[in-house]
Amino acid sequence: MTTENTRKPPDTGIAPPAGASSGHEVQRLKKNAVGLFGVIFMAVATAAPITAMVGNVPIAIGFGNGANAPAGYIVATIVLGLFALGYSTMAKHITATGAFYGFVSHGLGRVMGMGAGALTTLAYVVFEASLVGIFSFFAHNFFTAHLGLDISWIWFALLMLAANATLTYFDINLTVKVLGVFLITEIVMLTLMAVTVLFTGGGPQGWSLGSLNPLNAFKNLNTTVADPKHAGKMLTATGSAGIGLFFAFWSWVGFESTAMYGEESRNPKKIVPKATMLSVLGIGVFYVFISWSAIVGTGPDAAVALAQDGATAGNIFFGPVQEHLGNWAVVVFEFLLMTGSYACGMAFHSCASRYIYAIGRENLVSGFGKTLGATHKIHGSPHVAGFVQTAIATTIVLWFFATGRDPYGQLYALMAILGTTAILIVQALTAFACISYFHFHKNHPSSANWFRTLLAPLIGGVGMLYVIYLLAINAGFAAGSAASDIVFKVSPWVVAATGLGGMAFALGAKYLAPERYDIIGRVVLDDTHEREEVDQAPV
Repeated sequence: MTTENTRKPPDTGIAPPAGASSGHEVQRLKKNAVGLFGVIFMAVATAAPITAMVGNVPIAIGFGNGANAPAGYIVATIVLGLFALGYSTMAKHITATGAFYGFVSHGLGRVMGMGAGALTTLAYVVFEASLVGIFSFFAHNFFTAHLGLDISWIWFALLMLAANATLTYFDINLTVKVLGVFLITEIVMLTLMAVTVLFTGGGPQGWSLGSLNPLNAFKNLNTTVADPKHAGKMLTATGSAGIGLFFAFWSWVGFESTAMYGEESRNPKKIVPKATMLSVLGIGVFYVFISWSAIVGTGPDAAVALAQDGATAGNIFFGPVQEHLGNWAVVVFEFLLMTGSYACGMAFHSCASRYIYAIGRENLVSGFGKTLGATHKIHGSPHVAGFVQTAIATTIVLWFFATGRDPYGQLYALMAILGTTAILIVQALTAFACISYFHFHKNHPSSANWFRTLLAPLIGGVGMLYVIYLLAINAGFAAGSAASDIVFKVSPWVVAATGLGGMAFALGAKYLAPERYDIIGRVVLDDTHEREEVDQAPV
């Protein structure tokens, strides 16, 4: 194979795949647009700290591992940190907005790569619709309770979809600035709650240090607590540690998006790996600290009791805020739940747009290179892919509204489970792709390391498989009342069809259009000798 053909303007910095000859120009996103903090903001926003804490921690407490929920977050931090070691090392050598798509393609071959690309695109596409649902739910409740305005949730949903489409049409820095404001405010509020608990001497049952023992993450909840609604009455609370661990891992979904901003970041070979590790470990430490503080401030027994009822579960956080900061802080907290979920949805819109763009610009389907794979001449944004993503998300949201489904229990829950199933599979594939890339295909021997690129991603990949297992056995619980919905029942089939469909497409291209097959997952930045690696990449 040779690398003589050109499909790009000479100054893009994009390496065309060797031997391919589709003849289209590969466009590039705006280079040097964001720095380290910008990439971190985008990644952490997808994790939505305030939504993850208030939404997931009470479930882990009430139906998982009880007051040991923070220990579950410690376990998740360790596993995801190990996964991120290999992931970030691979990011030093493969810089492409397709991230998972490119990584799996280079590590496990084009067929698996196409399947991973299809699954990741599916995940990010439905994640935006999911977050539109929870944002609309929070917004409707906030405006009704505090402003006396009973506005249907669909209007908030359409407003968010329009805002996402508009903001991500422009330079990525605009998105970063908006996300940065929302993200910092929610982190400040959560930190205020935790700090006040610390400085007021803890809670009614002391410091609850057992909640921080990682071994306790695997203990099932089985205790008796006082009923908060009926004085003198006791409640028997039971749960499965698997549920607690699953919701802990679920709280990280989106952290891996650091790699997809490599083409737009300054010095991506250093920024992306650093941003990945800082995001994973930073989120982990923060989650452990906040969840532990909420349990300490409320008291382990009271927290378990409150978590038994969805109507009171939020008081695990609101209670300490009300007690130590006052009612104004509770109102701000509720407002930040709304803005935090919006920021998360906007970040996922950005992710989905870039995945649609990444696959589109390879022109695997004739004409996509100049449409889905086009970038704005001034802003350098994937504007066409962004509008396509908005159209898809809007269609999903309108369908849920037209069929009478609610924004939280069905739109948010069902789309989140669908997307999480797809992304967890891809994360596991990526972990094993890292091992294959460095140790089976012998790429970059100087970066290959027995721990960083072999043992760490192996443990991380096995951990991901365990989380997939936890999702499989607890999906019905996570869906709640929506478990009987037809959308929930067909979700596994949608994931399977998407992944297998991507693989079938690649296999078809291999025999019917080898010049298109050759390009799968191979459009990367040409600043670390990636041209030379194309000939060595697995088929």
